[in-house]
Amino acid sequence: MTTDPIDHAVYDELAEATGEDFVVELVDTFLLEAPAMLDALEAAAEAGDGDAYRRAAHSIKSNAQVFGATELAELAKARELEGPSAEEASRMAALRAAFARSAEALKALQNG
Repeated sequence: MTTDPIDHAVYDELAEATGEDFVVELVDTFLLEAPAMLDALEAAAEAGDGDAYRRAAHSIKSNAQVFGATELAELAKARELEGPSAEEASRMAALRAAFARSAEALKALQNG
């Protein structure tokens, strides 16, 4: 059984609060900007810049929480709290995979 990467209650609450058209714009913006956030996180890890790493992880976490992308938010939160590590390549792969699952689910929600 596969767990849905999106908490539909959170997404539905956002859509109700902002309106369907605006939530579509928000999701589209997130889907465009998140890859750059992931790249910034990876670059900060490679540079050994813990502060930039935590800021990038925080941005990913916060954005994911808005849409109910719980898996992505939890992984980003762990990165924010733990900072860069020797296992960064596998952690980034997991984070990018979670983003891909979340993006696919968000696009499906937009298309009804």
